[in-house]
Amino acid sequence: MKTKLFLLSALVAGTLTSCIKDDAETVVHNYSDDEFATVSKHLSLPMQVDDYNLALPDVLGAFPTNTNPKEATLGRVLFYDKRLSSNGEVNCATCHIPEKGFGDGEKFSKGVVEERTSRNSLALGAFPSFNAYYGFGGTRMFWDNRASNVIEQATETMKNPVEMGNTNLGDLANELLQEDYYRILFDKAFVNQPWLTNEEKMLQALQTFVTSIGCFNTRYDKGLVDANGQDNNDFSSFTQEENRGKALFNTNCASCHSLKSTASFGGATSITEANNGLDSDYEDEGVYSVSFNEADKGVFKTPMLRNIEITGPYMHDGRFSTLEEVVEHYSSGIKSHANLHPSLRDSNGNPKKLNLNEADKQALVAFLRTLTDKTSLMHSRYSDPFKG
Repeated sequence: MKTKLFLLSALVAGTLTSCIKDDAETVVHNYSDDEFATVSKHLSLPMQVDDYNLALPDVLGAFPTNTNPKEATLGRVLFYDKRLSSNGEVNCATCHIPEKGFGDGEKFSKGVVEERTSRNSLALGAFPSFNAYYGFGGTRMFWDNRASNVIEQATETMKNPVEMGNTNLGDLANELLQEDYYRILFDKAFVNQPWLTNEEKMLQALQTFVTSIGCFNTRYDKGLVDANGQDNNDFSSFTQEENRGKALFNTNCASCHSLKSTASFGGATSITEANNGLDSDYEDEGVYSVSFNEADKGVFKTPMLRNIEITGPYMHDGRFSTLEEVVEHYSSGIKSHANLHPSLRDSNGNPKKLNLNEADKQALVAFLRTLTDKTSLMHSRYSDPFKG
């Protein structure tokens, strides 16, 4: 009997201990006190690691992300570290500024040398979920779609002699690990992946951070939720002009620029690349420069449009400064080209111009401005962690 009572007591005690342990672990600290003190000398990071997971609403596919927060934290630090460039003056955020939709507001971007980049910087904050857009359906990166993921994109960017000019990424990673706070961050992020090289860890962390970016708290998204995902009807929260612009967008633009592009909706935008009639003869030949396929001359990535209000200038060469100019192009400026996308041709194969009146142009611009999500962009988990 005593033996049975002892076993029962031990079982109850073990159960209580387990409950207490579970409760104690509901708040997980990323660092010991000494580690946090070391990190905090240089960086403004929270003791409890930021949550980089995203949960899209059902109307956008409810696509969840499963992000390693410690990798994303390391990636955030790397994203803002100017030592990733050869002259120590350029970081990833030079071209991808959160408050500008992770674009840079420049026609062509500043690099490590006096000359500028040859193309406009693509905005990383143009997606409901970056991971849902690039993680499925074979969607590729850069204006010419030459990179299959962020690791390839980051590698090319850092090695590019104009952009960041850092040719030996292995040496760069080893140099960063001379810093005590980087050793802590790398150890936390990759405790279970000892087979990776330091270079691979650096690039994987950057990818984890970038793919955590998501913007789905726009006025359009809130209206879509209220309308149970039916955006063909007027949104009660929109003005008459914005609803008119939404109708024009759905009729004329949505086939190329989907606003619901997650894995649950078949991958990326309906059309991932196209010639949109900017020129009859292109100096920059776009995807052709990678594929050498004649059908790809003048063909460029079809971007998503979250935060388009704040991500100008527009097009691969930044030729349009305002949304009004963009709308005018599709209204009256589309030029004939052998590879002009079929959606922009009429039944005779000629450029199909929208020929919008002034009220419709203003309505379309008003709608595009409902796609802005400054709240998500300015979240502290995306901000510069370096002190001073």
